[in-house]
Parts: sequence; C-alpha cells; structure tokens
Amino acid sequence: MTVLIVYASTEGQTRKICRFCAAELSGAGMSVELLSAADAAGTDVGRYRAAILAGSVHIGKIQPALIDFARQNGAALAGIPTLYLQVSLAAAGRDPDEMAELQRIAKAAFADTGWTPGRTEHVAGAFRFTEYDFFRTLAMRWIASQRDDAVDPHKDKEYTDWDALSAVLAEWRETVQAASAAGPR
Repeated sequence: MTVLIVYASTEGQTRKICRFCAAELSGAGMSVELLSAADAAGTDVGRYRAAILAGSVHIGKIQPALIDFARQNGAALAGIPTLYLQVSLAAAGRDPDEMAELQRIAKAAFADTGWTPGRTEHVAGAFRFTEYDFFRTLAMRWIASQRDDAVDPHKDKEYTDWDALSAVLAEWRETVQAASAAGPR
C-alpha cells in the first residue's frame, strides 16, 4: 500500500514533520512517496491508496502551491483516505479562539478545490530564527512576546509534539488499512 505525502513548507518545519510522517508510516510497513507541492504537479494521485497533505499557516493563509495541488487533484483525493496537517505556532497554545481561527483557515483553504480532508489535525510548528531575515525575526519576536514565550532570536525553538503526531498517524493508519481491506479502489 502506497501513501502519498505532499507538503508546502516555508521555513522547513512542515517538511520536517512530513519526513517524520514518512518514517513512521514506512516503519509500519507502508510504502511512502514524499513530495513538495512544487514538485508534485502532474502526480497521478490515482496510484495511491491514501494521502497526507501538509501546509503551514502564514498570515492566515496556506501556501498556494498546496492549494493548487488539491485543486488539480480534488476528485482523486476525495476517493481515498486523507489527512491534512496544518502547521502553525497557534496550535502550540490551544487557545479556543486561535483554534477556531485555525479551523476557519483550514476550511477556507480548500473550499473551492473539490476536496475536503478526511481528517484535519493542527500541529504546532516552530520558530525558525535561523531562517528569518531581520524583519521576520522582529515580527516573530513580537509574536513570542504576545504569548509570554521566551525565545532566543539566535536559536530555533520547536513546539511540535512528536508523540502526539505519532498517535495521530497510528489512528489514521488504522483508517487507511480498514479502507484498504474493504476492497480495491
């Protein structure tokens, strides 16, 4: 059984999360193909038994390349088990208002693509100060200060809960295996 993972990453945390997902699924005996959304154009989604799409929230939006991929492959994605991982710093706090906003962003991102994720999970991202320019560093330091979060602008700070993500993948894997056992697509 082959699973497709397509991601869009700005500073690299979403890519790191998807590599983790690929390793977890491979370790469970699944075959995985991992592609950036920029490299996934023309991919025949019909070849896969399941798919994970992942993108990160920046200024209230998901990367256009991921949305374009979903739009181009909406019908095929709708026919297989899917998991959408939305990566953001807001997911680290679990503030009800911020979580509601993340849900709105996820719903709006794919509203006109022909695809609705089978499951959506919000995954905490990271401050990637080593990737930021001067102005983004200032903005991210301000965001951290609003959260009363002490950060060192010379070091990255990761919030991703790898154990929780592993549990999500284990549950989703059961869904995929059940769908696969139900018969060929």
